[in-house]
Amino acid sequence: MARTRKTKARQAEILREYGPYPGIDHVHGVTFDGAHVWFARGESIVALDPGGGALVRELTVAADAGTAFDGEHLWQLAGDRIQKVDPRSGQVVATIPAPAHGRDSGLTWAEGTLWVGEYRARKIHQIDAETGAILRTIESDRFVTGVSWVSGELWHGTMEDEHSELRRVDPETGEVLERLEMPAGVAVTGLEADGAGVFYCGGGTSGKVRAVRKP
Repeated sequence: MARTRKTKARQAEILREYGPYPGIDHVHGVTFDGAHVWFARGESIVALDPGGGALVRELTVAADAGTAFDGEHLWQLAGDRIQKVDPRSGQVVATIPAPAHGRDSGLTWAEGTLWVGEYRARKIHQIDAETGAILRTIESDRFVTGVSWVSGELWHGTMEDEHSELRRVDPETGEVLERLEMPAGVAVTGLEADGAGVFYCGGGTSGKVRAVRKP
């Protein structure tokens, strides 16, 4: 079971809010392709320009949970499957089973594998991106929402009892190493880092994406 080191807790610094956008009432998974923030909105994946805040592309793909980018393709949770999506054409080029069979939440890519949150079970699974086979499972002590790997660090979002955090955890044990506490009432669904000091967080039913400073 994950343990919390309270001495590492601090308040999250929200740098910017994007949205809500017309017709978009949910933000699920979030990822970053080096230029744009992509987020899942249920019936599609939308690309956001983080500089100007405009929505610049939309791919019609089922998208009700986590989103990831592997440097070439987008990966998108949809029910009990994970879809591999060509961002140029919007076509689904492969599909693998999701480890929690539809109870999955966050999604991120790291060194050839996918890491998938299992929301209410409070788990994160590392899976084979070709087959969907589970390679490793770590446990949290809170519900798991978004998941992100950045600079060798594994982070995940939590959202439980009206309280949300971003947490850095040990990828071997699940031990909590650092916590960023979000303001009261602010949800965290998807999570991804840009590698340059910013986390992008899905805001659930607020329809917003928030930029948070990475310590």
